[in-house]
Amino acid sequence: MSNKAPNNGWWRGGVIYQIYPRSFQDSNGDGIGDLPGITQRLDHIAALGADGIWISPFFKSPMKDFGYDVSDYCDVDPMFGTLDDFKALVARAHQLGLKVMIDQVLSHCSDQHPWFVESRSSRDNPKADWFVWADAKDDGNPPNNWLSIFGGSAWQWDTRRCQYYLHNFLTSQPDLNFHNPQVQDALLATVKFWLDLGVDGYRLDTVNFFFHDAQLRDNPGRGAPDLNNPDPAVNPFNPYGWQRHVYDKSRPENLPFLQSLRALLDQYPDTTMVGEIGDDDGLARVAEYTAGSDKLHMAYCFDLLGEAHDAPFLHGFLQRFNTIVGDGWPCWALSNHDVVRSATRWGGPNPDPRLLRLAAAFQASLRGTVCLYQGEELGLPEAELRYEDLQDPYGITMWPQFKGRDGCRTPMPWSADAPQAGFTTGSKPWLPVADTHRPLAVDRQAGDSGSVLSFFTHLLHWRRQQVALREGSLTLLPADPQVLAFVRQHDTQTLMCVFNFSDQPAELALPGDWQGATALEGSGLDGARLAGATVKCAPWGGMFLQRG
Repeated sequence: MSNKAPNNGWWRGGVIYQIYPRSFQDSNGDGIGDLPGITQRLDHIAALGADGIWISPFFKSPMKDFGYDVSDYCDVDPMFGTLDDFKALVARAHQLGLKVMIDQVLSHCSDQHPWFVESRSSRDNPKADWFVWADAKDDGNPPNNWLSIFGGSAWQWDTRRCQYYLHNFLTSQPDLNFHNPQVQDALLATVKFWLDLGVDGYRLDTVNFFFHDAQLRDNPGRGAPDLNNPDPAVNPFNPYGWQRHVYDKSRPENLPFLQSLRALLDQYPDTTMVGEIGDDDGLARVAEYTAGSDKLHMAYCFDLLGEAHDAPFLHGFLQRFNTIVGDGWPCWALSNHDVVRSATRWGGPNPDPRLLRLAAAFQASLRGTVCLYQGEELGLPEAELRYEDLQDPYGITMWPQFKGRDGCRTPMPWSADAPQAGFTTGSKPWLPVADTHRPLAVDRQAGDSGSVLSFFTHLLHWRRQQVALREGSLTLLPADPQVLAFVRQHDTQTLMCVFNFSDQPAELALPGDWQGATALEGSGLDGARLAGATVKCAPWGGMFLQRG
């Protein structure tokens, strides 16, 4: 492949809105969101100021992991609609000026996928080596100590072949064997299928899990996790966190496959890829996978998806990011379908609206691409669910210490007073609508100039006009116990971003070359003012400055 297609870089500094299709909008009353429902609500996303959407999986699937267990990579599950529904969605999105990215799960598929059905049927069929099979040890135990993220061994015994197969997630999600070139070619063909239908890019699930160590060496242990300093990518009650994941993921062979993916996307104009990285050292992988211009366009790790959010933590993280990742392009998310919603994770049971606005302004000010999860623009807190209402196998397995991911996946509230908050005309949605979400419904906030939704909308449209925020470099000011501050600089604009990440008043003395600066109005962020050469911040206050 040669002669790259043109790429206008819309994704660099853009805003991507993540849609979890089961919970966004149900168009047929069966209680489950679908593709026509998404199409129906695209105007909301365009009005918000997003540049594109990322849709979580809608492919054919037995739904053991709600679409992340794919049984046909090239068709829509009837639960979500049809291929024609998808084509109509793409057409409407493009009409509104929105790009469409889809979620591709390449590292594993469903045990009901025809590839695996054939592979497990014998040891000598044409697809016998398409998955990771291994003999038992002499005592019948699995071949090594690798663990599944969902708990227990990453190996499942199969009586048809009298061998174990690898599953980094559910036992019904066997890992594909990327050491087999035929597997890589087959997966690249599925990626091409959707590009030919007009998608503008991909969010790549578990992008560092593609390859495993061919020698199946044991992972080294690292002991029990520190409960006071939890890993945001793994809940502290999961034995998965007791290992250093040296051999089961993030292998060097990943890089040539990412280059093959990039070469394919480079044949299609204005396309992009963002990779999800869950790793012991996420920043190092972001740097490795986005270096140069021949792998991922952008990537994200889990460092901002944990509970820590004070100024020293954020400063330290950004400092490490600048040092390790350098020119690599990040995609910044504060929430997604796998973690507790940021309003609750950062704000507690009763989040202060000022913190929600500050967090949004902070995210929108970072060097990189912004990724918003549906409902984040409403300030939705995590939904509290009863055990009987849980659907997530991860939460059901690890209840009650870990409640799973259903609390961030409940239906989107569109209309406060409508049955099921306007999500469905059916009597029972797949997850219950949270009572705490009704007062925050879109129709309540849309007409309120002081609402979180109005703030997000104003902020994102204002941000489009600030070239320094979209494209500029980022230079941190010295660390402060309360205030995080950094400078975004572009050839034609230089801004200072000031955020008081504390519930107490704070002051920031401006550097000498910033004395005489003036406030840059229009963002909607408030709670801070200039007093001579000092920025005085109210709790959770912030502001943007420009040189006079």
